[in-house]
Amino acid sequence: MLVYPSSIDLSSRTLRFLTGQLASRRREIGTRWRRLTAGRQALLALAHLRCGDTYAQLAAGFGIGIATAYRHIREAIEVLAALAPTLEEAMVTARTKAFVLLDGTLLPIDRIAADTPYHSGKHKRHGMNVQVLTDPFGQPLWASPAPPGATHDLTAARTHHIIDALAEAGLRCWADKAYQGAGRHVRVPFRGRSLKQWKRRHNSTHAKIRCLVEQAMAVLKGWRLLRKLRCSTNRITDIVKATVVLHHASTAG
Repeated sequence: MLVYPSSIDLSSRTLRFLTGQLASRRREIGTRWRRLTAGRQALLALAHLRCGDTYAQLAAGFGIGIATAYRHIREAIEVLAALAPTLEEAMVTARTKAFVLLDGTLLPIDRIAADTPYHSGKHKRHGMNVQVLTDPFGQPLWASPAPPGATHDLTAARTHHIIDALAEAGLRCWADKAYQGAGRHVRVPFRGRSLKQWKRRHNSTHAKIRCLVEQAMAVLKGWRLLRKLRCSTNRITDIVKATVVLHHASTAG
């Protein structure tokens, strides 16, 4: 296998953050020696998450075994996922904002046609449904656990208690038509084609506000691993949480 140097479009602040977390983890469990330092392990994990490189590619590049690469990356993801904000913590932050935005996205996975629960009729492909709450500028505040892609956005929002949390916090939320019937705290556009003029104006204004949520989706999909997940579906929630934590770390301060 040929090996060549490459780059990752992340700041050194992100690398330092993850290195610090992994070093703390090693002290906590009493690790004596490993083939990779905490800094190299952090770089390995970032290359996997950001670039979507496979375990075999990374193992060759870092001079370790494939099993070792898998263990190091999984540990890093678990360390990061443990730092992810809960919905309650996200609501505390959201209360300082004028309003929040809510949307769902499908993370593609490699499943076959027989895996019906994972097939999204809306997107015509297999995946996992993730609900994302953002601030008014489209910066992610919180990402939900990932149920199968066949789950409707409103069902997912209710299952994750997002609707109840918004109502309890008294927060205004802008969302798309998929959340029709979520309650008065969730503002959605009017349905239909032959709408009165004032309803069309309302929908136009609503779209201008809500469109910023697409920035959060672009942030998530900027982590190329999330563009096509080939791992166990049980690990996808932790991967999403890890990317949110890394995004917060890279933009902090």
